[in-house]
Amino acid sequence: MTGQAQAIILGIETSCDETAASVVVRDQSGHGTIRSNVVRSQLDEHAAFGGVVPELAARAHVEWLDHIIAQAIEEAGIALRDIDAVAATAGPGLIGGVLVGLTTAKALAASLDKPLIAVNHLEGHALTARLTNGVKFPYLMLLVSGGHSQFVLVRGVGDYERWGGTIDDALGEAFDKVAKLLSLGHPGGPAVERIAREGDPKRFKFPKPLLREERLDFSFSGLKTAVRLQAEALAPLTDQDVADIAASFQETVAQIVGHRARQALEKFAAEFPGEPIRLVVAGGVAANRRIAEALQAPCTAFGAELIVPPIALCTDNGAMIAWAGAERLALEDTDSLAIAARPRWPLQDEDMRVKKHGA
Repeated sequence: MTGQAQAIILGIETSCDETAASVVVRDQSGHGTIRSNVVRSQLDEHAAFGGVVPELAARAHVEWLDHIIAQAIEEAGIALRDIDAVAATAGPGLIGGVLVGLTTAKALAASLDKPLIAVNHLEGHALTARLTNGVKFPYLMLLVSGGHSQFVLVRGVGDYERWGGTIDDALGEAFDKVAKLLSLGHPGGPAVERIAREGDPKRFKFPKPLLREERLDFSFSGLKTAVRLQAEALAPLTDQDVADIAASFQETVAQIVGHRARQALEKFAAEFPGEPIRLVVAGGVAANRRIAEALQAPCTAFGAELIVPPIALCTDNGAMIAWAGAERLALEDTDSLAIAARPRWPLQDEDMRVKKHGA
């Protein structure tokens, strides 16, 4: 904001099964500091169902959000009136949860007479590395989570180009479904990685859909089906069978992601000659060590920097929403209280463009 030494932003995130709020301070130089970052997971509420139940998630957000916001404000050592703006996820996500967070943000903005910033959840992920690592534009982002798997060129705030994505299941979703198939519990990513340590990643040769094609898209549905067929063929499964299937699945995914990363880095180098090459990874799957290794290899080969923010900031959290709000507030890009929640909101949508300053 012009002439303002710093901006204090309250960020609210309720797009799935984490109820989160954070206070982030952005100084005039563009440096960010996280003053608080409170996240309440709903794993216990959904554990019996093997996945997130939207109605239960929305109900939990209603029950807990006020408490989470109060805790975030207290931990930041400020009063609610001290904030300069309220940022909240407006989509994409489970619409019931998004409505809870956005409606709460609207009420706060109106009662405090503060600006509202409706944040695209994916933009929160896309800009996190600028908060944690001070990354300069442009850079390449790989978002791998329960709901999204895509390569995105990040040119600037509000200026994104999707280079490739999943044509069916997201990677996190594939991990969850394989974990459910093998009775490993929810969430699937950590469960599969844990049991895979005991398995043989070379025992089963699973397919790598689309890998021979030049496009930067993913397809995990066929891989998931191959895992199911293998499990059915071996039934009843021994503990070693389960570990070997998990390890072989994880290894196949790592090879797919690593191959696509190499292609994406080649494209970035061709389109931005002379620019430093940076690959930012976001989303819960970024915590998987084997996938991180598979991404590091092509980065090393290209002399590219692999940037993985702390895992607490890769998964859904309020700090990424507060920071995206701070970046937009610095460009005087705010929203009307009439803005609607959106279950779908592509990152490259024209609505992402910064309203007052262009792309």
